[in-house]
Amino acid sequence: MMKFEGIYTPVITPFKEDFSIDYDAYLDSVNHLVDAGVHGIIVGGTTGEYYVESVKERLHLLELAKSTCAGKVPVIFGTGSIDPNESISLAESAAHLGADALLVATPPYSLPTEEELALHALAVDSAANLPIMLYNYPARMGVMMGEIFFEHIGQSKNFCSIKESSGDINRLHLLACDYPNIQLSCGMDDQALEYFAWGAKSWVCAGSNFLAKEHIALYKACVLEGNFDKGRQIMSAMMPLMRVLEQGGKFIQSVKYGVTLSGRFAGETRKPLRGLNSDEKQTLAQVIEKLKISIDAIEQDNPSSL
Repeated sequence: MMKFEGIYTPVITPFKEDFSIDYDAYLDSVNHLVDAGVHGIIVGGTTGEYYVESVKERLHLLELAKSTCAGKVPVIFGTGSIDPNESISLAESAAHLGADALLVATPPYSLPTEEELALHALAVDSAANLPIMLYNYPARMGVMMGEIFFEHIGQSKNFCSIKESSGDINRLHLLACDYPNIQLSCGMDDQALEYFAWGAKSWVCAGSNFLAKEHIALYKACVLEGNFDKGRQIMSAMMPLMRVLEQGGKFIQSVKYGVTLSGRFAGETRKPLRGLNSDEKQTLAQVIEKLKISIDAIEQDNPSSL
């Protein structure tokens, strides 16, 4: 079974002014993240804007990430699509291209039953036979991966992790207590501390695109050191960022501007999304600057015991 431990970054896709992909900037981001010490790269996540990319583009991004990471960190490929047959085809291609694992979500809009969703997940699994991190995000997909779903997928051991993005803290308790065989991965940034307290060892966090060091600091404090006093301090320093990233629903735009502030090219978002306005940019910049100063001070006052 694949172990999901550490910070997993759903890497952005940089688009030029004409909305074509800037592959050089993409490779720069992947290299930066590996050098920064993240523990895994996710290609084709929500933050990567997979839903406005062609199959050819998505697979090329995976191919580039695999060649760039060169075994240094695992590369997880998102198979999400409104068309379940496309998800199956993507999974099959991902296996051929050497993906280390798959991120499997609910096909949006169709609102399948839990049994139907399980049959879809099993079909994706069968196409690739790779370790799978499930992606439960009912706010975007409309359907929850519940007990009936888990009962059906239990026939395959490839379902070894779940990125839980429901925001429902009771789901965390349910998963931790009733499904200990499925590794917990935090998918709600403002609940990272709670996830680590309940035994999660990984965090899929878009903010690590531009604040890898700070996100790794929280993981190390809670998971590696078991120092939740330090973890609470770091989390408190991060909370203003969590709030700003959700400003007006402009999550991906905010992440991309954070990358821009870090000195790398993030480019445009593809339509229908639009960039931040000047006030939003200023607010985000101020929050990031304060966060970095605060966490650096916490690290100096509470040096790692490792």
